Amino acid sequence: MKWLPESVGIRHLDMSELRPVSPSTMSLSSMAIEPFSFREALGHYASGITVIASHVDGEPIGFTCQSFYSVSMSPPLVSFSVMANSASYPKIRQAGRFVVNILSDQQVGISNQFSRRGADKWRGVDWQESPLGNPIIAGSLHWLDCEIYAEHAAGDHLIVIGEVKALDLQEAAATQPLLYFKGQYRNIAARSAV
Repeated sequence: MKWLPESVGIRHLDMSELRPVSPSTMSLSSMAIEPFSFREALGHYASGITVIASHVDGEPIGFTCQSFYSVSMSPPLVSFSVMANSASYPKIRQAGRFVVNILSDQQVGISNQFSRRGADKWRGVDWQESPLGNPIIAGSLHWLDCEIYAEHAAGDHLIVIGEVKALDLQEAAATQPLLYFKGQYRNIAARSAV
């Protein structure tokens, strides 16, 4: 038998509050998470869209990434997750550096272009070199220039941590980020903060 508390608050758990639970009531360990349901559940979390990019052997490389977040203020660290079988990431690893281009709500086309496998992702894309030599995409809201700090395997993805070495707000006409929510691109309505 497993035991669950009747009520658990902020206080310490008293053993007298435990009640028995039959194995048929609690079978989470035998319950498989179906991939479609898992993806759908995660789709309810709105995220910003970025393009992770680098420059190796005279060629720009990049991919669309919505799994990006801050890690630490001191040192300044950010992270993104990438599929372990990515065709682009091994070249970025080889470079040892990358730039995070934070896309604006005007860059749906850029996001779509960089999400394709095997295509010439850079065709028609205006960019300039960052201080570390990475491609900064014109029209992005902001960019963060990073050196690879650490990499960790996690299931079918890699978690890449970068130390931010330079950053700057772009001179972009757009001021809103490109968001992804429930399988669609979204933007923030021009309203006051909640």
